[in-house]
Amino acid sequence: MIKVSNIKVPIAKPIIGDEEIENVVEVLKSGMIAQGPKVEEFEEYFAEWVGAEYGIAVNSGTAALHVALLSCGIGEGDEVITTPFTFIASGNSILYTGAKPVFADIDLETYTIDPDSIEKVITENTKAILPVQLYGQSANMERINEIAEKYGLTVIEDAAQAHGACYNGQKVGSMGDMSCFSFYPTKNMTTSEGGIITTDDEDLADNAKIFRAHGATVRYHHDYIGYNFRMTDISAAIGLAQLDKIDGFNDKRIANAAYLNNGLKDVDGVITPFCAPEAKHVYHQYTIRVEKGDRDDWVDIINDCGVGTGIHYPIPLYNQPIYKTLGIEGNCPNAELAADNVISLPVHPSLTNEDLDLVIEAVKKASDELD
Repeated sequence: MIKVSNIKVPIAKPIIGDEEIENVVEVLKSGMIAQGPKVEEFEEYFAEWVGAEYGIAVNSGTAALHVALLSCGIGEGDEVITTPFTFIASGNSILYTGAKPVFADIDLETYTIDPDSIEKVITENTKAILPVQLYGQSANMERINEIAEKYGLTVIEDAAQAHGACYNGQKVGSMGDMSCFSFYPTKNMTTSEGGIITTDDEDLADNAKIFRAHGATVRYHHDYIGYNFRMTDISAAIGLAQLDKIDGFNDKRIANAAYLNNGLKDVDGVITPFCAPEAKHVYHQYTIRVEKGDRDDWVDIINDCGVGTGIHYPIPLYNQPIYKTLGIEGNCPNAELAADNVISLPVHPSLTNEDLDLVIEAVKKASDELD
């Protein structure tokens, strides 16, 4: 167990400045604290930053996924292909619609979904592909979109960890039929809690607005079963300030990752993160894979040195108890290998070079002690 008092370098640290505070105070003084003009302003700003026509803000990344799937007509009897090596919201959002998640394996270099594995699990019931842009790096969206076009499938990006990431010069959030982001406090930018859907399709955008607001097409006129998934102006006010800073935050994450890569490149038993040549990786997580000893022993030694860690993620979704209960199966050996051996290290923008040196020395100590 991690002793929090011993941790000198935390795994994550949200950065909130005077600009966010001033924006929130302005909203509180206005009296409009539910969804209002700040949400609309944030939607437009974020969509423009991503390179999409429309943004639909919601109250979490999970809600974004749920609404996007519903907006694309995913429902009972459908199958959606995704990765098991992700946070459970990626799979659960599919279950919420009555559809079934079907799992394709990952590429062990990028940890994102392997396009070759996708084609192997397509059936007559497959309606969509939900690639997860894991750790801040895009999946191979060129291949994924080719597969989707070949089989007539919808593509919904789970971009919860990839604000500002690019693939072949195009930003994540602009490469699927719909794309979903999270603004949880540990993400590259935050609204405290919140999420957003981006799309170039006006009809899908309109659908999303209906599903996030109780299924109402006009006030008190409900044509669909919808949900209360709206973002507040308070959250949007934080997001507007964060959007002005996100490029700088990402630049610092990239620089910190390069520093760690250099310091860890020759450490025995450690595989540092891979960045595909066609991708811009924004390092929501800096995740190594260890090839000797027991992963938990590495974690204990690193924590004892005062460095926080995370395991993203320790259990492939199909091995989660609830998925076993539901009879949802998978066979993804790369995902299982990664789940047993990955460790996320601090990479957030608040880190100093001294902090990064402590991270490097902690990993080196673990490597030496586990020979």
